Amino acid sequence: MSTSTNPTIKNLLGEALRDSGELAQKEFSLFRAEMTQNVKMMFMGIAMMVIAAVFAIAALTLFTAALVDWLATVLDSRALANLIVGGVMAVISLGLILYGRHAMSAASLVPDRTVRSVKRDAEVLSERVAG
Repeated sequence: MSTSTNPTIKNLLGEALRDSGELAQKEFSLFRAEMTQNVKMMFMGIAMMVIAAVFAIAALTLFTAALVDWLATVLDSRALANLIVGGVMAVISLGLILYGRHAMSAASLVPDRTVRSVKRDAEVLSERVAG
């Protein structure tokens, strides 16, 4: 009777190993695809921020010069106008830096779908082995 169950156990074990290998390959492919997508998105975001910064610097330079000129005529002091405009711009700049840092940290490189899928697969495999 034990000889008839041995081939069945061997077949089941071989099938489980083969399925596990295929599953591992699929999970690794999913991991690679998800990481590639996440990295591409992050680089695209960084590139857009750099391009926007170039345009913003040019526009900000023109607006700042115009604002300082206007404020200097109102206050009759170019130095005071420069100090006021520079202080306001420094505060705005700090706020934008803090917001940008927060936005970039939110773009996580952790492959969430792969992690969930691997956990689910591990549960299914443990149920198959236990059952």
